[in-house]
Amino acid sequence: MRNKKEKWTGRWISSENAKVSEEPEFTLEEMFSGKSRPQAPVENRLNPSVYFKRVFELQEPINSAQLLITCQGIYQAFLNGKKVTEAIFMPDYTDYNDFLMYQTYDVTSLLQVGTNILAIEVADGWYAGRISVQGGSAQFGNQLAVLADLELTYEDGTQVVIGTDHHFSAGSGKHRYADIQIGEKQDLREDTDWKTSREPLNLTVFEVDADYGRLAPQEGPMVYRQEQFPAQSIWEEDDTLIVDFGQVIAGRVRLETFLAEGQEIRLEHAETLNENGQFFQNIVGRNKDAIDIFIGRGQKEVLEPDFTFHGFRYTKIVGLEKKNISTINAISIYSAMERTGYLKTSNEKVNQLLSNILWSQKGNMLSIPTDCPQRERVGWTGDMQVFAPSSTFFLKTDALIKRWLKSVRINQKDNGEVIDYSPAPKDAAKSVAFTGSYSSAGWGDAIIMVPWTLYERYEDKAVLEENYDAMVHWFEFSKNSAAGDKSGNARYIWDTKFHYGDWMFPSFMMEDPNPMRTAEVTKDLVATTFLAHSAELLANISEVLGKNGEEYRAYSQKVKQAFTERFVTKDARLTHDYQGCYVLALAFDVVPEEYRSGLLARLVSLIHDNRDRLDTGFLSVPYLLDVLCANGERELAKTLFFQEACPSWFYEVNQGATTIWESWAGIQPDGKVGTFSFNHYAFGCVLDWIVRETVGLKPLEPGYQAIEIKPSIEIVEGFKMSYQTPNGIIQIHKNGKNWMIEGPNEVVVTVDLSAVDGILYR
Repeated sequence: MRNKKEKWTGRWISSENAKVSEEPEFTLEEMFSGKSRPQAPVENRLNPSVYFKRVFELQEPINSAQLLITCQGIYQAFLNGKKVTEAIFMPDYTDYNDFLMYQTYDVTSLLQVGTNILAIEVADGWYAGRISVQGGSAQFGNQLAVLADLELTYEDGTQVVIGTDHHFSAGSGKHRYADIQIGEKQDLREDTDWKTSREPLNLTVFEVDADYGRLAPQEGPMVYRQEQFPAQSIWEEDDTLIVDFGQVIAGRVRLETFLAEGQEIRLEHAETLNENGQFFQNIVGRNKDAIDIFIGRGQKEVLEPDFTFHGFRYTKIVGLEKKNISTINAISIYSAMERTGYLKTSNEKVNQLLSNILWSQKGNMLSIPTDCPQRERVGWTGDMQVFAPSSTFFLKTDALIKRWLKSVRINQKDNGEVIDYSPAPKDAAKSVAFTGSYSSAGWGDAIIMVPWTLYERYEDKAVLEENYDAMVHWFEFSKNSAAGDKSGNARYIWDTKFHYGDWMFPSFMMEDPNPMRTAEVTKDLVATTFLAHSAELLANISEVLGKNGEEYRAYSQKVKQAFTERFVTKDARLTHDYQGCYVLALAFDVVPEEYRSGLLARLVSLIHDNRDRLDTGFLSVPYLLDVLCANGERELAKTLFFQEACPSWFYEVNQGATTIWESWAGIQPDGKVGTFSFNHYAFGCVLDWIVRETVGLKPLEPGYQAIEIKPSIEIVEGFKMSYQTPNGIIQIHKNGKNWMIEGPNEVVVTVDLSAVDGILYR
């Protein structure tokens, strides 16, 4: 690991044009109240990306060469005009203050005897771009810089290292600005042959005092351009063109067209149309522009941004006629993860839901697990906690999530508090002024729940060991926070601080959208259920690691006793009479057996009173169908799952969704479209229930060392499923009542099809 200055030949270098302007203060309170502040035009606030260049000579052939490189910003690197990697947005998004990765590339084939040019372009990226929830810039620093070593080994074994130093020159070119959130402006008239020219650039470089101790080699997957989506339709709207690519993605547009000298075109991005079928900017907020601009130089061009991405399905093109478009595609972008799970059913609506979940996962696993790929784009701990079990089916996510957990640990407060999202931009510290807290139950509990999920699914004990101290630290914070200065069993009720509670449950959001109200009416009960559940999980984790977990199990029991005293009435109702509260109380087993039937009956009654529609919020949705299936209400679970009235999964499908929405009523039944994200993977958590309870696939031992096939409910006539477990591929096919199962040779597979009257064919 090269985490000391003396381990590098190169030095951190920058230049006078590498300073990023800082946005004025803008609080969360102002943002949520709908306030705005006047802003100068984007080009007056943002600066061009920065070129760094070194021309050098090779007198004889080399045997091998590798480039080690990182930056403050995001980079593209070239040798003799050719990219050193197809990966983009390097060095990935981590908590740069303490964890900045460098990458190593084999560049042997790119070098030649004679003159060579190493060219590196650095843009703002996550380091300095407008990435905070409030649209603030320079979140990790305001000085773009680069560090690199080009290591050459000659055929006689002699080694030479060309490092970043005063021999480099600097400059700028066609990227007049390139912000990962706002978008990019390319003036193609400013494009030059700087990557291949022997001439130095016009600015000198200087060494900057940047930290080497935070450096670490690449961990986890890199980000790449992935699938391409051709335009499904193009039509005119006023004096613009609207392009529909048919799928909501995180990515960008690639357009081939002729641009006249000085001709400017603008590409705007959105995920949905309005009720009249017109382009609709569904994402609003400071510096959430999502606009790319290109200025022509009198020739045919292939246009694509380099340092930005957007969440979109539709693109509005201003300044171009349809007849001048040669080709246009949307390119999805996400981290490289192995495809592990496949499931196709006999029901096309179910298949569309499965596709929606997969595409929300892809769009929200771009370097870090995010809530949405267009507005906030931050690594909310609650979103990952909710979706973690589902995330392990379609894609192999363990490496990406483990890397993110490292940032979570880095951002953990000295008192044990796990903050709401990681990596934590500078502006994250200001959230406490709005909510009064850095953390929330159900969000901070991700430090316990997510590693446990990875252990269960991937047989990875190391992830428990890596995070164990942080888990204990969070537990101590939670316990002390709940206790406050109280006495008796009141010490085990977590009502002493802000929590998001069962966030955004539908009935409150559809009447008068105000998510903070959903927090107010559920937070104390919901926080206490997670207090008990996480303590119990910590006990299990301690025992897996050979430690004594009795302290945590005993604490969990005390919380459960206090919960019953505080929140359960004599007639077996909860004082917080909402669906999600009952779901969590039953799922986390926080009430004595004598109350369970009463709580279940009330939950069922609330569902029926709501015309058999769910009214569960962010934290309770993952457990809703499981609670019903486990307590003899399978038909009601099936009814809820297939419900097509709003709110429901199939309401979204019927509205033409191609991803999972942030709000169940993002498009209201009357057609009105809201300014919500239409790509939030959290409610895609239902995938885990589909796989476990309808396909029946369950790990009996960590990593599927032993497997149980035990479906509890039948929802489709047939399906074909294949899943690559850490111990081999399992395939399950269903056709009517006939089931065929094929598992890994050395894994014991137990089959019980009795609940669905299945017949096993060998």
